[in-house]
Amino acid sequence: MARYIPRALETTLAQAASEFPAVVLTGPRQSGKTTLLKHWAGKEYRYVSLELPDVRAAAVEDPRSFLAQYAPPVMFDEVQWAPELLPYVKERIDEHRDEPGQFLLTGSQNLLLAQQITESLAGRAAVLRLLPMSRREAEPQRLQAPLAWEADEDTGPGRDMSPAELWREFLRGSYPELVANPKRDVPLWHSSYVQTYLERDVRNLRRVGDLSQFQSFLRALAARSGQLLNASDLARDLGVATNTVRAWLSVLEATHQITVVRPYFANIGKRLVKSPKVYFTDTGFLCHLTGLRDPEHAASGPLAGAIMETAVLAEIRKTLANRGADPQVYFWRTAAGVEVDFLVQAANRLVPVEVKKTATPRPAMARPIQALQKDLGDMAGHGYVVHTGAGRLPLGQGVTAAGLSAL
Repeated sequence: MARYIPRALETTLAQAASEFPAVVLTGPRQSGKTTLLKHWAGKEYRYVSLELPDVRAAAVEDPRSFLAQYAPPVMFDEVQWAPELLPYVKERIDEHRDEPGQFLLTGSQNLLLAQQITESLAGRAAVLRLLPMSRREAEPQRLQAPLAWEADEDTGPGRDMSPAELWREFLRGSYPELVANPKRDVPLWHSSYVQTYLERDVRNLRRVGDLSQFQSFLRALAARSGQLLNASDLARDLGVATNTVRAWLSVLEATHQITVVRPYFANIGKRLVKSPKVYFTDTGFLCHLTGLRDPEHAASGPLAGAIMETAVLAEIRKTLANRGADPQVYFWRTAAGVEVDFLVQAANRLVPVEVKKTATPRPAMARPIQALQKDLGDMAGHGYVVHTGAGRLPLGQGVTAAGLSAL
């Protein structure tokens, strides 16, 4: 049985539970929400899964009696199965408003939860997001067991990963079960994940009738990862309506499977109408959907840049989410074609991040960031070129090269 791997969100979770009557923990399926809460609060909180049909029926049919039976402190898992319970949770909280940490709630469907929380728990609940494991969280586990699928390979404790090891990690992904169990069959795990995701989250959230067509959409979207998204072109290739593609995109975003990155404009309205880019939350899921199974093919193929960008974006979002922040990430592109992969909102500045799949960064790679810094002036902070190598080194005025391991 795999050991529990400490999560960086624990500190933020403890702080939120000490200040708010309820804490809502969202995130993609299998990101470790239940495991985290059971480990952190299992001795003090009663655990109730609302995914079980009989428990769900009791919660929906007589919510006041249900809450009387499961009085706080209590942990309700997969609360999106019984959103009707939330107004009565609000009623219970209002009766004991000064008591923090009464309810811990989890859910893997963000939009549905957000709507219910806005209506029922506004000002009463802290909403946190648990994503798959960050590199910092996974590092202690990786040093105890080989990361590679080949069991006789050893990364060696305490040293930076080689590019080959890094690409094996990308193919594996960062879901806790795969990090904790190095010998798991990775393609089989991801295949099972897709089927579970399709059958449960997708069908329940949007009542998608043709799951095989939705699966084709997943693969087509994965092949376009990191590119400007044209919903009309994607719809035409799949033979479906553009509105259908947009609805399916909202499903993926609601269930934390993708991140939509919009171009940065000082005028917020323009950010909403210009073409965005779409990235998958996990590199392993992306590689599985595009049929990549070999690290060398992944590193040298046409999707190598998108996979590397996905990995960097994931680390940025995990770092911010683990602090309880809502990650605000954009990309930057000028009419002349100068582009910076990511702009991260940090305090009152925008941190530019350029991603390169090389292990040997060069000063020329800093030029797009320096052009952005010149255009944005004091709004732009110090920039970073993130690459597959190790360590940090200056790459020019206001720009540092950093290996992914140092990110």
